[in-house]
Amino acid sequence: MIRALYSAASGMTAQQMNVDSIAHNLANANTNGFKMRRMQFQDLLYQNFIQPGAAAGSQTVIPSGLQIGLGTRPAANEIIFSQGNFQQTDNPLDLVIQGKGFFQVRRPTGETAYSRAGGFQLDRDGNMVTSDGDPIEPQITIPGTAQSITVAADGTVSYTLPGQTASQVAGQIQLANFANPAGLNSVGKSLFTQTDASGDPTVGNPGGQEGLGSLMQGYVEGSNVSIVEEFINMIVSQRAYEANSKVVKAADEMYQQVNNVTP
Repeated sequence: MIRALYSAASGMTAQQMNVDSIAHNLANANTNGFKMRRMQFQDLLYQNFIQPGAAAGSQTVIPSGLQIGLGTRPAANEIIFSQGNFQQTDNPLDLVIQGKGFFQVRRPTGETAYSRAGGFQLDRDGNMVTSDGDPIEPQITIPGTAQSITVAADGTVSYTLPGQTASQVAGQIQLANFANPAGLNSVGKSLFTQTDASGDPTVGNPGGQEGLGSLMQGYVEGSNVSIVEEFINMIVSQRAYEANSKVVKAADEMYQQVNNVTP
């Protein structure tokens, strides 16, 4: 009976964390560049009363055995890097990546972070920066007198000046990709950092031979959260939590019956 109580309690704890993950996804349904997370569970240890394959006789073995599981635990909440919907903004500094890859962002600590959110702006020195003021890598600088800014599909940034017809190249945007993007570390602000699980980044020009996606100007990538799917997952998780709570109640009632037995 104690096994039932603790197994059900582990199930309730796991489903509570699942709802926490769903709430985080829903809260970021309108966050540009956000990637949803999917909770994964693992069963815990088993108590073996009869080991499968144990000898049942001199020439026979037990085919299935008798094992009682001791519950579940959250094992991971994997990042799903499916493409989000494109939203047109007509802002020349808004960019989306059509395919694989991440923008490279230099944080104040000097560390390079990676992002799918391509809503950039210009700081007072004309550098392309994120909404938090962090510059992209490699650094792109555009004069304040520039009349038009063009970002090609291969990441070439160019601009024109007043009284001139020929465009000038400001720089080249490069993207990074990882062998295991799901192993990146989320640090907030739509940024990820490299880990041993993600591997080292492969850096190249958009649309190049490294399998990196191409850029599209005047759009931003929205969140890839499906609100309908998240609501369904929430209902399933809520019912699982309720089922485990009923197991706790049933085990408690059985204990009560045992306590009422008089010798």
